[in-house]
Amino acid sequence: MIRFLLTRVALGIFVLWVITLAVFGLFFVLPSNVARTLAGRQATPQTIDLINHRLGLDRPLWKQYWSFVTKALRGDLGYDYYHQVAVTRILGQAAPITLSLALGAAVIWLLLGVTNGVISAVRPRSLADRALTVLALFFYSMPSFFLGLMLLYLLYYKLTVAGHPWFPPGGYVPITQSVGAWAQHLILPWLSLALLLAATYTRLTRSSMLEVLGEDYVRTARSKGLREGRVIVRHGLRSALTPVVTQFGIDLGQLIGGVVIIETVFSLPGLGKTAIDAINQQDLPVIIAVVLFASAAVVVANILVDVGYAFLDPRVRLH
Repeated sequence: MIRFLLTRVALGIFVLWVITLAVFGLFFVLPSNVARTLAGRQATPQTIDLINHRLGLDRPLWKQYWSFVTKALRGDLGYDYYHQVAVTRILGQAAPITLSLALGAAVIWLLLGVTNGVISAVRPRSLADRALTVLALFFYSMPSFFLGLMLLYLLYYKLTVAGHPWFPPGGYVPITQSVGAWAQHLILPWLSLALLLAATYTRLTRSSMLEVLGEDYVRTARSKGLREGRVIVRHGLRSALTPVVTQFGIDLGQLIGGVVIIETVFSLPGLGKTAIDAINQQDLPVIIAVVLFASAAVVVANILVDVGYAFLDPRVRLH
């Protein structure tokens, strides 16, 4: 088990190292004038000279790369000359919003998707199965921005007009300020993401459960007189969750990297909206920081998926 985890962590570190090489080459080696690119179009010569001095762009490339990596490991992601603040400050303001959005939606879509998938698999071709399949296909084919706008219209506008202002139209309240207000402002974005992704997990769980429930060891468990609920949860669901965990790691990593559409619809200044603004402003230090953070999130999510494999399937620990 320990060897398995150490191997996956070492592989993740290697992937992150390759990503830093790619980012450094893309933003510091290929451009002809890195300092002017980082400073922006209206930068003065004094600002450009200051950036050259701070980044050590007059040194050999290997020293520049070593400085880039060591600073990133210390949490120093550079200075945003467009907003005149440290990049970590911008990232520190945007990351909690995206993390709150992604993790909250993940809990909802996992509960909905796995539960609906199990119900459909246990009662195949029943009325419940057909109804859940239709709902899954309905939400799976719906664009995220359209679902977000519909939720705003129905649950914010219509309820507010009727005198029930239960859901705010958007914005963000830090959880440290008020847990209730934090959840209230995020419930509509959570639902916009969760209903779409829960459809995928419903179909995935259903197909995986149908395959597992037809295995010999499940029939053997039933023949021993075990309760049907225990057979489904302990013997069926546990084995069927392997592809679900794989998909969950991919989806969660991508969401933490930035959910641009939902953040734009609900006016959430998270990583996705921050990245779009940085691209429009050619604010390269922020773009670099978002790329590194999103890449690290995907790598960490995949490591957690491997850990989940080890607990769900003991055979994985032997590799």
